[in-house]
Amino acid sequence: MPNYIEPIEKLIRQLTKLPGVGSKTAQRYALTVLSMSDEEAKAFAEAVIDAKENVKICSVCGNYTDKDPCHICNTRDNSVICVVQEAKDVLAIERLGEYKGVYHVLGGVLNPLKGIGRDDLRFAELFKRLAGNVSEVILATDTSAEGEATATYIARYVKQYGVKVTRLAQGISIGSELQYADEVTLSRAFTNRKEL
Repeated sequence: MPNYIEPIEKLIRQLTKLPGVGSKTAQRYALTVLSMSDEEAKAFAEAVIDAKENVKICSVCGNYTDKDPCHICNTRDNSVICVVQEAKDVLAIERLGEYKGVYHVLGGVLNPLKGIGRDDLRFAELFKRLAGNVSEVILATDTSAEGEATATYIARYVKQYGVKVTRLAQGISIGSELQYADEVTLSRAFTNRKEL
């Protein structure tokens, strides 16, 4: 890596903190930022600051929002809840434009090896929502061992309420992450979900 002056090095170090951004990509991004006009660079920096200051977590579903509760919780069918691991998974499903229910973002999956247990995820908030008029819970966690264990745990608990539990079906390969599924695969998985 070439030796840049400290302000550029600092920018490169910050950019490498982004997922999937290695040192070469960070260098390209840093040099691109430097080639922006002052107005473009200020707008870029202001967008980052605005997002950090104004985006919060919905108190109902755990998704990113600028209003609480979020527009999905306020306008959609609350009788169907799709449970996902992270807020980025909501974006993947929303790209389809087909799902009309609401979401519940867990904030991860059970992973005893990393010390992530039931109390570290948003299970209590999910189970509290079951007291309403919920008719179906769709489990859309990743197909990893941890995602499957999390889905099994939720299914066992939800069934006690007499609520239908389904799991995304064929189309998403074992071990893949939901956020990387294309629209056709994700659509097929929703259409062919199965009851647990």
